[in-house]
Amino acid sequence: EVQVVESGGGSVQAGGSLRLSCTVDEFPIDDPEMGWYRQAPGNLCELVSTVRSDGGTYYSDSVKGRFTISRDAAKNTVYLQMNSLKPDDTAVYYCAAENHCDSCSLCPTFSGYWGQGTQVTVSS
Repeated sequence: EVQVVESGGGSVQAGGSLRLSCTVDEFPIDDPEMGWYRQAPGNLCELVSTVRSDGGTYYSDSVKGRFTISRDAAKNTVYLQMNSLKPDDTAVYYCAAENHCDSCSLCPTFSGYWGQGTQVTVSS
């Protein structure tokens, strides 16, 4: 089975930075779409960022300009560089491959391959 593992979460003060890593033992398909999602207590699963096989990226309005998604195919790794972190960024962050459920409310969804999540806590 495809195994997805996130790392890099932790606690940081507002304005700080973290880089999340997502290592996949094998990509489920060639050049899969990879995404980062987050869910905070009481909130819905939120799509944060995706990177497509053609290199195209998407960022939610709340993180645009602060977060950057990238991938290193040689290492089977996807990154999320998070700068200028805010307390509202506090959430469990998930990495997923080929999640095509845009209407699902909870992370992880039934679609795609997901990691177990990593906690990001931003304090003021």
